[in-house]
Amino acid sequence: MSRTSSSAERVDVYTRITAEIVAAIEAGAGEWRMPWHHDGTAVTRPQNISSDKRYRGVNVLALWIAAQAHGYADGLWGTYRQWLAIGAQVRKGERGTTVVLWKQAKADTSDDAEDGDDDVRRRVFARAFTVFNVAQVDGYRAEPVAKLPESDRLTHVDAFINALNVPIVVGNYNAHYRIDLDTIFMPEYSAFTSPAAHARTLIHETAHATGAKHRLDRNFHERFKRDWLPIEEATAELTASFILADLGVAHHPRPDHAAYVASWLRLLKDDPRAIFTAASKAQQAADWMHAQQTDPHQYSERRAA
Repeated sequence: MSRTSSSAERVDVYTRITAEIVAAIEAGAGEWRMPWHHDGTAVTRPQNISSDKRYRGVNVLALWIAAQAHGYADGLWGTYRQWLAIGAQVRKGERGTTVVLWKQAKADTSDDAEDGDDDVRRRVFARAFTVFNVAQVDGYRAEPVAKLPESDRLTHVDAFINALNVPIVVGNYNAHYRIDLDTIFMPEYSAFTSPAAHARTLIHETAHATGAKHRLDRNFHERFKRDWLPIEEATAELTASFILADLGVAHHPRPDHAAYVASWLRLLKDDPRAIFTAASKAQQAADWMHAQQTDPHQYSERRAA
C-alpha cells in the first residue's frame, strides 16, 4: 500500500467514526445525552469474543453508540470470522459496526527517509474492522457470568477512589477540581440524588486531577487553544464513563451537560481527530487510575455482562 493510500485510509477512519459520534450526540441532544451514557443494562465495556479483551479508547464509544442505537444489552462483539470460528453465524442482512486497530507501519527504507527520523521509523496507522454484536448472531450460547451485587458496588467505588490518593475536601457548594491546590472539592454526600450520582461526579473530577503535571501532565492548550476546556471536559467525561463501566455503575447525564453539548459538537465537526484525542487521553487516565489499585486487575479482568 502506498503512503498516499494509507493516509487516505486513516482520514477516512477518523471521519467515519467521528461522523457516527456526532450523529449520535445530535440525535440525543434533546435530553442532553451522550452515546457513552449507559442506562444500567449494558454498563460494562465492550469485549471481544475471540481475545476476551475489552475494547479501548474510541472503539468503546463506537460500540456503545451501536448498542444504544440498536438496543443491544450485551457488550460482546467479534468480526464475522471470529464468530464463525466458534461455530456461530452472523445473520444475513445484519450490518456491522466499525472499530479501529492501530498497526505499526514498516520502517521506511527509501532514500527519502533520513537517519534518526522518528516520524518515519515509528509511523502507525489506523486499520478499520467490522464487528458484530452477539445479538446479531445465531448459534452462540453465553456462559453464566457472576454480576457484582448491588450492595457491593459503592463499596468498590469508595475503595477505588481512596486508592488514588487525590486530596478531597467535602462541604463545598459545587463539585470541581482546583489544579493550583491539586484538590477536589465536593458537596456533602446528602446533596446528591443517588449513590451513583455521587460516584460519577467524584470520578469525573478525579479524572481532571489525573491531568496534573505530577501525574499525566495533560495539556490541551497548545493544540486546541480556545477549545482546550471543551476537550478537557470531554476527556474527563469519557474517563468517568470508562471507569464507571468497569465498576458496574450506570452512567447518566450530569445536570450541566447542556453547557457542553454545543461546544463539543462544534469541536468534533471542526476537527474529526478531536474525539480520538479525547478518547485516547481518557483511556490513559483510566489506565492510570487502575494502576493505582492494590489489585489493578480486579476490575479490568471482569467479563462483560
